[in-house]
This record gives sequence, C-alpha cells and structure tokens, in this order.
Amino acid sequence: MRFWKTTKGGCLSDRTPAIISVVIESRPTIKLLQKEFLHLPSLCNTVISMHKAVLGRRGLERLDLLLLAVETLDLNGGEAMLWTSSQIGLKDQFSSRVELWKLRCHNPLRKSTRRGRLSTEDSDSLISLVSSMAKRLYPVLHQMLSAKEPDDVNGERWLLFNQRLRDLIEERMNLRRGAVQRLLENKYSSSISRQLVLTLALSAGPGGVDRLRASLLDPIP
Repeated sequence: MRFWKTTKGGCLSDRTPAIISVVIESRPTIKLLQKEFLHLPSLCNTVISMHKAVLGRRGLERLDLLLLAVETLDLNGGEAMLWTSSQIGLKDQFSSRVELWKLRCHNPLRKSTRRGRLSTEDSDSLISLVSSMAKRLYPVLHQMLSAKEPDDVNGERWLLFNQRLRDLIEERMNLRRGAVQRLLENKYSSSISRQLVLTLALSAGPGGVDRLRASLLDPIP
C-alpha cells in the first residue's frame, strides 16, 4: 500500500513507498502526516476523480484485509462495525452482519467469493466504515506505532496481533491461493501486519477517507 508524494509543482505524480518507510522506521505522531496530506495543492481535483473510480481486484483485497485487521484489534469487531455504520448513516447498507459479509465476499481471496466488482457506492461505504473504525481504534493504533513504549510491551502487542490476524486469515481465506499463502509466510507476515496497522492509523481523522481511497486505488500493492 503506497501513498503519493508531490512533485516540485505540487501535483500528485510519482507513487512511492517513501512515506511508509519513514513512518515504519521512526513511528512519529500520525497527526503530523495527516496535516501534510491535507495541504496538498491539487488534492481537491484528485479527490473528485477518485470518487468516480471503481476499486480493482487489488483494492478489494486490501480493503477486506483492513477490515480483518479491525477485527483483529477488536474482538467484537463484527458488532462494532454494525454499530459504527449506524452512527455514520450507513445502516441501510449494512443492516446486518450478513449484508456486510456479502460485500466483503467480493474479495477474490476468500473461501466464499462473489463475482464482479463492488459498486462505487458500496466501496465508498466500506471505506467510510474502515476510516470510522480506525478513528475508534486510534488509541490502540497509536500505541502499536509509538516509539515510547517499552520494547517488550510493544513486542507483545505485535505478537498477539500477528497471531490473531493469522488465525482470521486461515479461517476466512482460500489457503490454496498463492497470495494467501504469502500472507501467512513468516518472512512477509510481520511487514504486512505493520502496513495494515499504519494504513488504519493514516485512515483515521480528518481526510482519512480520502487518504484511504487513494491508497486503495493505487494499482501497485
């Protein structure tokens, strides 16, 4: 998942993992990054075009993984998602856990899948839900990314997160798919987990929905 970097003229162009790399290394306060994104000169025009775009296969996979990460952090994630959706005016789209499950089954990596792409309205609703859940879970996300916590405490948090995420992937995803096997490989799993937590943190707060949408529309995984 990669975020955009501006050129000298302020336009969004060269996609780069630079921002994520810096955050992973230093784990700074997320609000500083949010402020940086909010002042991009060409962001308004970009957001308009993004609202009309349809998520591709990679975007659907990443969106569902982010929802899995939410469930990993919140043991009552399913119920919390329904409650949150009603709070942000999405009760009609997510009237039950079954309706939410149906939309998530557009992820081709799942054991049970549905063909076709999500409509723009449905994908926007899921993106808004992820952003709202990230805001709700922000204190936990901040702790996991904070450099102020003792290494042993932080390490324990990540160990629990990685194990629960692994369990959910094994439960929900098609283990015969190469992409799913890669998610479970030890040499990749920790990096993927950190990317998911970082993306959730950047999806929280003002402008979080647009930042998340931009990352999901990026064709480069």
